[in-house]
Order: sequence, then structure tokens, then C-alpha cells
Amino acid sequence: DADVLQADAGTRTTSITGGFVALQHALNKLVNAGTLSKSPLINQVAAISVGLVEGETLLDLKYEEDVAASVDFNVVLNGQLDIIEVQGTAEEGSFSRSQMNQLMDLAENGIQELLILQQKALA
Repeated sequence: DADVLQADAGTRTTSITGGFVALQHALNKLVNAGTLSKSPLINQVAAISVGLVEGETLLDLKYEEDVAASVDFNVVLNGQLDIIEVQGTAEEGSFSRSQMNQLMDLAENGIQELLILQQKALA
């Protein structure tokens, strides 16, 4: 369970992305203090939401977009852009494999940006 103090939607994905930064920051302190010889983390983790709203693929849905989405996905990838989790559903009707591929491509691009921002936050 995670509490996100300020978010419009996507609190689960926000908590995963921010949680990684908090964990890495804490582990860096332990390594610097000599408590740990090295960080046990083996990879970055970031997550983002994507959706299909009125036929348009959208990244990091706002609340209004999230509730109006005909397709809603949460995507979690590691630093090599390998899939950790994909959770997606058609809220009404169905969606095509092509649309799913578009959503996954958009999510991957968004997560690439998040991975960079995580590194900047930890620098």
C-alpha cells in the first residue's frame, strides 16, 4: 500500500516510480555510511498509465481521462525496458492488438523519460 500526497490519477504507477527513488536514496545512504557494502538493487523500476480515450492514445492519464478511457493500462518496466507487469482492460467493448501495441510503445517511451528523471533525482 502506498499513499500519494499529490496526484490527479495513476497513484499506483506514481508510487512505484517514486518508491524506487526513495528506496535507492535510502540504500545509497546505507552504502555511504558503510552499513552495506553495495546496494542490493539490480535494476531501476518505473511505471506509467496509458489509455485509449475517444480513439486517441494518451500517456499518464489525468482523472478525467482515466474515467473516460475505453482502454486503460498500467505498465511497469525495468531499466532495460523489460516488462515487469502489464495490467490492462477494455472498459467498454474491446481493443485490437494494434491498439495494444500503440499503447505499449507509448508506455515504453514514457517510462524511458521516467528512468532518466529518476537518475536525475538521485544524482
